[in-house]
Amino acid sequence: LITMATVDDYDFEKGDAGAELKTQTEAGQIRVGGFMTMKDRPCKVSAVSTSKTGKHGHAKCNFTAIDIFNGKKYEDIIPSTHTAYVPTIVRKEYTLTDIQEDGYLCLMDDEGNTREDVTLPPYPENFGREIETAFKSGKMLSLTLVSAMGHDQITAMKEEAE
Repeated sequence: LITMATVDDYDFEKGDAGAELKTQTEAGQIRVGGFMTMKDRPCKVSAVSTSKTGKHGHAKCNFTAIDIFNGKKYEDIIPSTHTAYVPTIVRKEYTLTDIQEDGYLCLMDDEGNTREDVTLPPYPENFGREIETAFKSGKMLSLTLVSAMGHDQITAMKEEAE
């Protein structure tokens, strides 16, 4: 007996609108200032050099890139026609409403949605302390939250005009 699928047969709880953590591109298309994943980390490309075609027929791209979350430097060599992965990076501005004792931030976006699952940033060094000091001195702060490959981190801070 074959039956039609009903709505109960599907799980709609975890819908993410098909947003991929990373997309594919040809390695030869990645430029300085662009993004790529290295060792499964989202990185910003700081240098690219391309070698000539060798006797095995592939020009190779030599990439140097910096991890966008911890500043670590990575290097990789990929044949220019092979697949490289580009992370999907989302930036969003939030207003800082509170800092909890355990280092978690209370953030609010323009629509009034709140988030309390983001901590003070561990990188760059002392940046988390700068945010805390500015907030405790009574400044209204706007923080930039960067999300990539399942990781969220505050990467910028600016003072909001009252």
